[in-house]
Amino acid sequence: MININDYQSIHEVTSHFDYNIPYNTYPCTIPLDFDSVPLHWHEDAEFIYIKKGAGIIIIDGNENTVAAGDIAFILPGKVHGIYQISDNSMEYENIIFDSKMFASNLDEFYDRFLMPFFENTVDIPQVFRPGVTGYESIKKYLDSNDNISSHREGAWGLAIKGNLYLLLFNLVTLYEDKIDTKNKKKIDKLKPVIKYVELNYGNQITVAEMADLAGFSESHFMRFFKEAFGVSFITYLNDYRLSMASRLLLESEDTILTISQQVGFENLSHFNRQFKRKYNKTPREYKKA
Repeated sequence: MININDYQSIHEVTSHFDYNIPYNTYPCTIPLDFDSVPLHWHEDAEFIYIKKGAGIIIIDGNENTVAAGDIAFILPGKVHGIYQISDNSMEYENIIFDSKMFASNLDEFYDRFLMPFFENTVDIPQVFRPGVTGYESIKKYLDSNDNISSHREGAWGLAIKGNLYLLLFNLVTLYEDKIDTKNKKKIDKLKPVIKYVELNYGNQITVAEMADLAGFSESHFMRFFKEAFGVSFITYLNDYRLSMASRLLLESEDTILTISQQVGFENLSHFNRQFKRKYNKTPREYKKA
């Protein structure tokens, strides 16, 4: 099972990767492993390959309902989260790789073709599913890499990298249109806020501080955040804290009061109300389940 802190950290202290090959796969299940993965971002590229069930993936504020067979492509820097839909479970592979492994001082193809691709200036789908151009190519090479990764024999890293080159070659060939970068710039302004919440959710966080961090007035920040992500900043912050609390309730022997304080709630009654509203169980009932 993937460590949730590694999964969500923005600039990982420890590497995702084994054997010095910047490519790794984590099998995950929502809600078995965790009920959701709150909004976060990182420098690695990522495929989320749905194997069973259904769920929701939010990418830069766009909500995508996904089901078995669908593949979300998360480019570096994209703010994204994964959520349960109704009572459905969702099994998926979280495939993470470092796009810079294709870079070389002597490789003009990276600068010319792949750099614009990974810098989010090319218009490509956020989710590939049957019927979407490029889907069969992505599925073919990811399935091949799954098989290679399960054996890891000989020069298996060369095959992994080769399949990724072929996958990216097809996507770069199929998708060449440039995008309007206005929305990207909006999201970029809020990424320091997302980072701050991930690293400091247990501390007091005010709207004024976050507005200042993003370079906005408080009213503009609140409006801007909701336009970008579809929820208010306060809703996002409380949801993030409750998600962290749900994991601590299952993994920690600490009291409910201690856990509520660890995730940033100053009032136990308020924590209990918010937790029951989100999970339809009190923290005590959730801990015993």
